[in-house]
Amino acid sequence: MTNRLATLALLFVATFASVASAHDYKIGSLEIDQPWTRATPPTARAGGGFLTITNKGTTPDRLVAVRSPASEKAEVHEMKMDGSVMRMRALENGLEIPPGATVALKPGGYHIMLMGLKAPFAKNTKIPVTLVFEKAGSIDVVLTVQEMGASQPSHHKH
Repeated sequence: MTNRLATLALLFVATFASVASAHDYKIGSLEIDQPWTRATPPTARAGGGFLTITNKGTTPDRLVAVRSPASEKAEVHEMKMDGSVMRMRALENGLEIPPGATVALKPGGYHIMLMGLKAPFAKNTKIPVTLVFEKAGSIDVVLTVQEMGASQPSHHKH
């Protein structure tokens, strides 16, 4: 009976470990986790993309470009306060990912800006995006579409 419980426990751990990492991506020393976006209204011309990038290496890398077949144009943006006004702008030199650091692209901060949407983003669909890094190269990831107004990815959908 003890062997059977141990086997079941290992199976349980293995199953949840694989489910938890099902949406993770890795390229070089970079790990990309929880890529997601929000559903958009039918007339929206833009949408944001969010994820975390962890640099497990010893040298910095930089997210220098983004592409998606779901939009005419994609850029890496930041939002920050300019006095009492929140401003959004493209990062001309990309986004640095320091060694040993995790950089979050999230609502209200750094994010992927998808402009000229070819179709609205519908909840529970997938949006393909290519991330281009200065050193690690390019990787295709999929943004999972959450409900409109979501502030973070849904964890129970993995």
